[in-house]
Amino acid sequence: WSEHYASERTLNPEPIKDDYIVFAMASRGLNDDDIVEKYRSFLRLALKHKPVNIGAATKGGMLRPRHDMNPTAHWRRDHDPDPEAVIAGIEGHTTVAAVFDDYDAMKRFVEEVKRADLGISVNISAPMEDARRCCQENGISRHSVEYSIGFRGRLDKLPDGTTLEISTMCGHGMGSANFAKKMIEWTKENRRTPEEAARYLSRFCICGVFNTHRAERIIKQACTLNR
Repeated sequence: WSEHYASERTLNPEPIKDDYIVFAMASRGLNDDDIVEKYRSFLRLALKHKPVNIGAATKGGMLRPRHDMNPTAHWRRDHDPDPEAVIAGIEGHTTVAAVFDDYDAMKRFVEEVKRADLGISVNISAPMEDARRCCQENGISRHSVEYSIGFRGRLDKLPDGTTLEISTMCGHGMGSANFAKKMIEWTKENRRTPEEAARYLSRFCICGVFNTHRAERIIKQACTLNR
């Protein structure tokens, strides 16, 4: 068990209370026997605790892009998440994750994962104190802790903080800052709801750790502050 929380995932000085990610991964040739079923079991356990998102690092999350649509689909698009597609799509070595917007749900999931003893590595990505408390309350000894030192250098070249909070929620950098800005502007213009905007953004996260509920909150706050 290990933990980390990337400081680039949040530039807000306020405590984050709606963003908790639990990863599972195996090492090739060491603990990867029957790995597909282990990953699927991990995600099925997660679904019992109502995650915001689940994902596999090579396929994406519960909302994904599609190639069989034209621009008119924007007015009739199905925004229902598809967790079963994530589970069925796991084919071999990858990293899987479950995203929660509630500490207690995350803690209950970690408790179940501990009991299941799947034999794969588990990483909690959350504010340090919350990750520590979750391990302590579940009787888990942490293996390691990873810190991120955040952004350094010409920070004036970066997008604004609100845009970065949204665009950096994809661990592979597939969240476009310009697209995040566009979704905020469209929401201000009542062309999209915060929920729709967050789901559009989520589709481009290849690792499936984009937190749509947190994105909705950030977009709503951005629209309120600028009125």
